Amino acid sequence: MSIPSPADEALVCSARGCRSAAVWALEWNNPRLHDADRRKTWLACAEHRGSLGDFLDARGFLRAVTAVPASPTLDL
Repeated sequence: MSIPSPADEALVCSARGCRSAAVWALEWNNPRLHDADRRKTWLACAEHRGSLGDFLDARGFLRAVTAVPASPTLDL
């Protein structure tokens, strides 16, 4: 019997209650709390990319949005 490693687990959306596969990584930081080069990451499915990104952007926290490696978004 093998124990699955975190790398083997599917990445899921960070939106509350969502269990969909993550296809976007939203990199952010709070400049009042974090060094300028520090990045935190929220994962988003296609449905929640906008709402999570808007939440972070409205606060001035959003730094970058990138496709999650091996996600279908890389084929677009």
